Amino acid sequence: MRTPTELEVLANQEYPSAEQLVAEFEILAHPDPADADTYARIMTGSGFGVDFTDYMAHATWDSEKGWHRKVIEPFGPLSLSPGAAVLHYGQEVFEGLKAYRHADGSVWTFRPAYNAARLNVSSHRLAIPELPITDFLASLAGLLKADKRWVPDTPGASLYLRPFIFASESFLGVRVAKQYEYLVIASPAGPYFKNGFSPIKVWVEREYHRAGPGGMGNVKTGGNYAASLYPKARASQHGFDEVLFLDASTGKCLDELGGMNVFVVMKDGSVKTPALNGNILPGGTRSSIITLLEESGISVSEETLALDWLIEGVRSGEVAEMFACGTAAVVTSIGALASTDFEVEVPVGEVTKHIHDQLTGIQFGLLEDKFNWLYKLCD
Repeated sequence: MRTPTELEVLANQEYPSAEQLVAEFEILAHPDPADADTYARIMTGSGFGVDFTDYMAHATWDSEKGWHRKVIEPFGPLSLSPGAAVLHYGQEVFEGLKAYRHADGSVWTFRPAYNAARLNVSSHRLAIPELPITDFLASLAGLLKADKRWVPDTPGASLYLRPFIFASESFLGVRVAKQYEYLVIASPAGPYFKNGFSPIKVWVEREYHRAGPGGMGNVKTGGNYAASLYPKARASQHGFDEVLFLDASTGKCLDELGGMNVFVVMKDGSVKTPALNGNILPGGTRSSIITLLEESGISVSEETLALDWLIEGVRSGEVAEMFACGTAAVVTSIGALASTDFEVEVPVGEVTKHIHDQLTGIQFGLLEDKFNWLYKLCD
């Protein structure tokens, strides 16, 4: 068994319950919550990240008070100076997790302390003040107390939660800001990919990279995603769903997709995934999948994976299947890989579907939570 990472150690510690923390964020009155027609429209037809709930969590940091003014307030526009540091120097980090409604009506989330700890790792890299893990959990508890009706009860649907921090101080000058805002917004979400669990087509990008050695590839900040958008737009124009980026040092080894980690299933049943090399985001879904596979007796290897090795393995049959994973998409099968000099179809196998069903089964309370990953937000 592998040694747990620092993030996994932090995620596996015991933290106060949502019931104990919920009062940390004051819930403000909402003058105009969504009416019945608007609510019904959003809950029955909105796409991923398109519509938002009534409320949002909000806290402010400055050097005198630290994190303060912790409130659950009506969702709405922010008052932000055009000189705000985030708009000029990109001092911003974010996270993504989901709230799930269980059969008894209660609402849960999945490994939120992992997200809280990773937010702090990202903040440290961007010289942003860390947010206590208990404040992170309290913001989720308060938001879901106010917004419980927005958690879907349809199979496979959830409430996507987006915590983020940005530099709000108004100044022009390359230095660390002195004021920050922390918010959590929420959006009812169905499947991330429009075609459901159907295999996706992936373009292997040879010209552009999302991150390089010593950069910020292993933290969740907007710049990494901005770097992936142009290659992804080009790939989309040619019928591809996602982009697989290669390492910036050699251009020969797998890093990750634009927003997801990648796994390779071998013919002998073992599984490989690119090692966390400083360029790859340590995904919570990635971590959970490794644990589930190892618990099932499947050998998982984290190593440097060469593109040439992968293509040869697909062609020879040594590679049995591939899948990508992330909070939004959960687990999705990769059915084709292509680039400027090759195109291969990847077999679709049972491991991907099994892992997807295991993971979502735990998240929705349908399977036993052996690892105490679930965190109850409200009844």
